[in-house]
Amino acid sequence: MKRSVLLFIFISCIIPRLIIAVPGDIIESIIAPGTCPTGLAWDGDGLWVADRKTDTLYKINPISGDVEESIPSPGFWPMGLTWDGEFLWNVDLEEEAIYKIDPKSKQIILSISTPCPSPRGLAWDRTSLWVCDDRLDMVYNISAEDGTIISSFASPSSNPTGLTYDGKYLWIADRIKDEIYMVTPNKGDVIVVLDSVAPYIQGLTWDGQYLWAVDYQTDKIYKMKIIDDDYYSIKDEHNTIMEYTQEFRNYGPDVVNKLDFYLAVPQDLNNQKIISDIEYNPEPSGFLTDQWGQTVAHYTFTDIPAPEIIRASMKVKAKIFKIHYYIFPEKVGGLNEIPGEIKDKYLVDGTKYLINNPIIKEAVKQAVGNEKNPYWIARKIFKYIIDHIKYELARGWDVAPAVLERGTGSCSEYTFVFIAMCRAAGLPARYAGAVGIRGDNASLDLVFHRWAEVYLPNYGWIPVDPARGDSESPRNRALAFGALSGKHLITTLGGGGSKYLAWRYNSAAEWTFKGKVKVHLENIAEWEPLEEE
Repeated sequence: MKRSVLLFIFISCIIPRLIIAVPGDIIESIIAPGTCPTGLAWDGDGLWVADRKTDTLYKINPISGDVEESIPSPGFWPMGLTWDGEFLWNVDLEEEAIYKIDPKSKQIILSISTPCPSPRGLAWDRTSLWVCDDRLDMVYNISAEDGTIISSFASPSSNPTGLTYDGKYLWIADRIKDEIYMVTPNKGDVIVVLDSVAPYIQGLTWDGQYLWAVDYQTDKIYKMKIIDDDYYSIKDEHNTIMEYTQEFRNYGPDVVNKLDFYLAVPQDLNNQKIISDIEYNPEPSGFLTDQWGQTVAHYTFTDIPAPEIIRASMKVKAKIFKIHYYIFPEKVGGLNEIPGEIKDKYLVDGTKYLINNPIIKEAVKQAVGNEKNPYWIARKIFKYIIDHIKYELARGWDVAPAVLERGTGSCSEYTFVFIAMCRAAGLPARYAGAVGIRGDNASLDLVFHRWAEVYLPNYGWIPVDPARGDSESPRNRALAFGALSGKHLITTLGGGGSKYLAWRYNSAAEWTFKGKVKVHLENIAEWEPLEEE
């Protein structure tokens, strides 16, 4: 009886997570009609699949997978397929040509040259064609009349294959990264990154509600859910122990009269779970909460002679996860939908922000313009900062206007600029401070990390790391907006100028003395894997 009860409890715990569908999850799959499937298209009531081995284009039933009709491939290496509402289009890798096919007569009625040497995916946007190239790592918008290039942008990553258009965005698959990207057709900005459903996606298509993908390795066609109420996923769990130590040394010659330590206490968040009581050594004098709701362990020491060393530490056992938020701009609410208490706390100025400074105001004007959507306000500020600041780790943290004017900054300075510009634009923002796993799971962190969070109506607080996003790769930029690597334990959430932490994160210290003293403050985080019990 006891065993049955335990089994029921176990199943009850795991089923809720198993039945939750997030964007990119497979709804169903069917077997492809051939063993070398490449392109994929939806014609309104069925799927068309190109097969490299048989040089054939098959129309199949999307439920059963049965072949309903077939057309010989116009070339010898058929790749991407797309449907324009009346005709089927096929791009051929060997011929470097795009063919317009009448499915009723099975006649080729037009052939145009591709603008690139290694064409893969093909899409129709209701007026023109799109083709991606995995040798040049480019995406081209071309005329359906003669192949003239209308516009182009860099592929999200280096091996684009499948390509489709959903009426607003392009979707691009990458077979090396094993990812699928939702991309703006005007500039190629990556909005959503999905894990690939299979190891070698060759073709993509959109049926008006679902995204379909065909895989060259598994020889299957997958139907995927895209829009869903579950807006984030977690994976790559790390069970870990992090011990954070703050050390204070008085080299004298005189006495430090009073010393206060403040250690930021981590809490359960979407990306992390504290799995046991935090161990403190020694026990703190008490716990305090600042104006941002951040709890700190407080220590007070008195009459510290030279050369005494004072230490305080906390040992945290936690599960930390890689987290990815799926943010669709059209689902983000307006600025007027942000709760008043969020605005009251996270639109205020701070000594590191100076949101009324002319440099900040001008930067917001250039970056944001007349944009009203909170998502795009944040993304445009994110891009502006990446375009105007280069990473440089130096001593101290300058105020946001000075960092923008100088053009270089640390992760904290990137964060201050982002928060300042968001707040100046009317979008609430704050920061997260964390300790990080540096390479191996058993490692030290001595430099730590800070990034921003922005409040998006209907989604809540979303991580944004402008320093990590400072990359030429559209994919890497996207992964710094709404995703965390699973290598950090967040200790601090704050708006700046904390009553106890000031502008620091993880910990802070204050001391008083008379006469002359020379002191040294050091912080270190030690990581080790947590063995399963």
